[in-house]
Amino acid sequence: MIYTVTFNPALDYVMQADVFVLGSFNRANGETFYAGGKGINVSWVLRELQQDTVALGFVGGFTGEELVRLLSEQQIPCDFLRLKEGNTRINVKIKSHQETELNAKGPAITDRDFNALLEQLNALQAGDTLVLSGNAGASAPKDSYARIMRHLQGRGIRFVVDTTGETLQEVISLHPFLIKPNHHELGELFSVTLTNHGEIEEYARRLQLMGAQNVLVSMAGDGALLVDENGIVRRCTAPKGKVRNSVGAGDSMVAGFLTGYLQGGDYDYALRMGTACGSATAFSEGLADRATVMRLLAEIKSF
Repeated sequence: MIYTVTFNPALDYVMQADVFVLGSFNRANGETFYAGGKGINVSWVLRELQQDTVALGFVGGFTGEELVRLLSEQQIPCDFLRLKEGNTRINVKIKSHQETELNAKGPAITDRDFNALLEQLNALQAGDTLVLSGNAGASAPKDSYARIMRHLQGRGIRFVVDTTGETLQEVISLHPFLIKPNHHELGELFSVTLTNHGEIEEYARRLQLMGAQNVLVSMAGDGALLVDENGIVRRCTAPKGKVRNSVGAGDSMVAGFLTGYLQGGDYDYALRMGTACGSATAFSEGLADRATVMRLLAEIKSF
């Protein structure tokens, strides 16, 4: 089973407008609500790829109830903990000639809430995978991911951490199964600008030496690079297509990589599958669908 944790999910309220003028009256010509959050995105794509998954995290108030309803409608299994105070945030996204976003802060997560999550995670078993995506949120303990991993250490659980900055640095020594910075985030970790594949490989290897088992680096149109747990460097091309959407592409890549890996432990296939899923989302208005993933997978070459 693959479990995902989203500390601060959101209802994404997306409005389309032919014209949007700041400081003026505007009228939308279309609107949609989505269940948002990086872990939720991973579970959504895993379900699309027919992988068993459960989305975990925290929800609050009437907006939290709506988020759970939307996931149920999409047949995405979830088991969110209900907060006693506060409401799941609403993020407003306006799509016009430019895209404007206003993301809410979200409710506070108390020590009691966090301990309830740790207790819930005790149900995970050897062979399960736990995906920790994004930031824990301003209201959660800053070392939340490290505390979760220490709590579950030694139980045979694969940890996948898709985050950046200090949060990522805190967990690398705890030997996550997979981390997934893009090439810009990889450079920022070491305060350098990476300009070629050789430099990207060098710094990905540094992360492995620091404790990560597998380091997956997405490189947009240049494909992706993986330094696997055996120290072997693997690369793949990116498929051709028009980028329509960057939201959720990295989450989709994580879902695709895990799907490919769990189907036989082949890292070349996992890399290609992850790249196909990330690209399928980037080329779509929403998250990747299975048909698009399989079509793009056939275009991607390992080298």
